[in-house]
Parts: sequence; structure tokens; C-alpha cells
Amino acid sequence: MNATSGPGDTPLVGVSSCLLGNQVRYDGGHKLDRFLRDRLGSFVRFVPVCPEVECGLPIPREAMRLVNTGDAIKLLTQKTQRDITPQMTEWAGQKIEGLKELPLCGFIFKSRSPSSGMKGVKVYTDKGGVTKTGVGIFAKAFMEAFPDLPVEEEGRLNDDGLRENFIERLFVMHRWQKMLHEGFTRGRLVEFHARHKLILMAHSPSGQTELGRIVASETPDPAGDYHKKLMTILALKATVKKNTNVIQHIAGYFKKVLNQKEKAELVSVTEDYYNGLVPLIVPITLLKHYVMLYGPPYLENQFYLNPHPMELMLRNHA
Repeated sequence: MNATSGPGDTPLVGVSSCLLGNQVRYDGGHKLDRFLRDRLGSFVRFVPVCPEVECGLPIPREAMRLVNTGDAIKLLTQKTQRDITPQMTEWAGQKIEGLKELPLCGFIFKSRSPSSGMKGVKVYTDKGGVTKTGVGIFAKAFMEAFPDLPVEEEGRLNDDGLRENFIERLFVMHRWQKMLHEGFTRGRLVEFHARHKLILMAHSPSGQTELGRIVASETPDPAGDYHKKLMTILALKATVKKNTNVIQHIAGYFKKVLNQKEKAELVSVTEDYYNGLVPLIVPITLLKHYVMLYGPPYLENQFYLNPHPMELMLRNHA
């Protein structure tokens, strides 16, 4: 990330402006997402972006859609067939250069939008056909410019697992940026990796090992190599089975200090989580209690136990 300003105290997240309730849509309306504005917005700073308005189109305006003209997919107005592609493309290039100067941790796009949809956007043909294979003009340019940055659509964030995964990545990205802003050293990379080890194990045990090798290697670009692999691993789903393995790994640190009742309770709660009877927050809360009582410092420093604000309740779903 080529950021010229510091990352601040909270993650900086790009977002389609209409999702925050701003009346920028073609009909003068909005698509307010209350979770994003009211809950997530309490823990991140948003950078609202409306490609249509920012590229110079008025409010209200003629609706647009993606059209396969045979030689290219273009952004055309629905009634007058005005080609907005050059205008949107030129603006997008300039906008992205500006965004590169910010310590962005991710972006949330408006689904199905011909400018901002990540995937599955309708593409029409001049023969009247339609497919859901398109990518919004701005979204496509953004993802090409920031291939390792967490991105999602507001619709997909209604899925509990996808929401937790995306927001976890936002906060990991923010911690990564803070580490770089302090000045990259091998020592700081070692500490960053150590504190995220259990998070990485929950996504990919083998990937965690690969990252460990990068930390220990003499690669000429350890920060770049580590970050690219880091974001690839975190995009993988942290499954119930892998989380259970991490919980059992943590439990091993307490085998000499817990009494029989405490051990039995931890085993029971872990099994209940594995069988889908309780959410992840239940065994995590018990583990945090034991860490508070018994340590060790290694676990106290693990972000796995506190990866994001509890108020977001991302681990409360079974």
C-alpha cells in the first residue's frame, strides 16, 4: 500500500455512497444499509464513493446498464443509449490514483450496480439477451489496482460467515498498515506473525506455516511477499473444524492449571461448538476467562481471542 498518511486509530474503508444513506442514486434515492452505517460505522472510518455522481452525472439521471456491443462491454444509458464508458473510465483512473494515497483497509461495493457491482452484474446484448456475468466499471478498475485489498458487496455481507471473514480482514489489514507505518523491520514482522498465528491457523494451518517460512527467509521483499500471502490465506473460510482445532490447541496451555471440572467444562463447550449447538463466542469467552486467570502472555497477545470489536457480535452465530 502506497499510503502517504498514517492509518489512524480505526480502519479506513471505502464504500458505495448510497449504502450510507446518501441520496445519490439515479432516481435521487439511496440504498441505506443500517448495519454498515450504524454498527460497523462505529468502528471504522468510511470513504464514500459514488462513481456516477463523481464522474459528472447529475441527480436524478437516466438509468444505465452494461451492454455487450460485440467488441466490448460498455456502460450505456438505458433509453438514449449514450455511452458513458469513456467518462467513467477516465474518472475511475483518476479516483484510484487518489485512493492509493489513503491507507484503505478495504472496500464495500453496491451489488448489481453497473459501476460498482463486484460480480454477477447484468450484461445486456443488442439482440435482447441478458447474462449475469458483468463487473461494474469502477469496481473492476479498483480490484485490478488493489488486488490484495479486502473487498465485498453489501448483499453478501448478510451472510454471517462472509461478514465475519471480511471484517476480520479489515482489522488485520489495519494492524498491518500500523506496523508498516511504524517502520518495517524483521523484528516487527516476527511479532506481527506471532500475534496472528492462531488466526492464521483457523484459516489455513499449512498457510500459517508458509508465512512462517517467509518470516524466517532472506527474501528481498519480505513485507510484500508476506502481505500477499497473508491476504490470500485470510480470504479462506475459517471453518468449524479448523476453529475447533485452534480451541483445542489453546486448551493445551491450561492442562496443568485447570481442575477436573474446568477441564470437563471446556471439553463440553468445545464439543457443543463443534456440533453446532453454540456459537464460537461461547468457547472463546471461556478461554479468555482462563487466559485472564492463568496467562500465559503468549495467549494474552493473540488476536484470535480479540480479532475485532465484540460489539459487532460477529462470532455470535451458530
